Amino acid sequence: MYSEEDLIQLSALQHYAFCPRQCALIHVEQVWSENLLTAEGRIMHEHVHEEGDESRGDVRIERGVALRSLNLGLIGKADVIEYHRQADGTWQAFPVEYKRGKPKPDDSDKVQLCAQAMCLEEMLNVRIPAGALFYGKTRRRLDVNIDDALRRETQEAAQKTHELIESGQTPKPAYAKRCESCSLVAECMPKTIQKKKSVESYLKRMLDDYEKAS
Repeated sequence: MYSEEDLIQLSALQHYAFCPRQCALIHVEQVWSENLLTAEGRIMHEHVHEEGDESRGDVRIERGVALRSLNLGLIGKADVIEYHRQADGTWQAFPVEYKRGKPKPDDSDKVQLCAQAMCLEEMLNVRIPAGALFYGKTRRRLDVNIDDALRRETQEAAQKTHELIESGQTPKPAYAKRCESCSLVAECMPKTIQKKKSVESYLKRMLDDYEKAS
């Protein structure tokens, strides 16, 4: 159980699941750089939040919903929470997170959505079995089952994100294809730093070999 002072931004989980170094750059070093992709994403979120609440038959829609979990140590905001009327007259919460691009090969977006669901469960004392991710590039929803495996992955991500931020240490870069779409690639310099370390390792090996031969 975390205290109010220990809460971290819910978005940090998505950053950590995508790349721990990106998470540390943003949430430890306070580095942020906006590119076209992040600008489009920010505008999409702002537009969603400004639309206001509404009702459509058996569906109630709330936007920009404040979230908090002392169990996970998270605070943040949900883009959309739909409430679906059930056959017995009760309302089932269904979180929907908006993303600018398209589905990712990793679980970073699903972890963020699951964290939102777990925050709601704690706040409302309910069970939320599913939610959805809406991707702007494909204009399609991806339904997500909030199952036990995803919950465990989300709990582990929350714990590791807390540990990373509390450590104040930024992990070393490891270049991957995903780096090209990261808004912090210029600040992170994964290729440059890796190349520098490779040269340093090569020179050290040459020096060691020379000393052994002497």
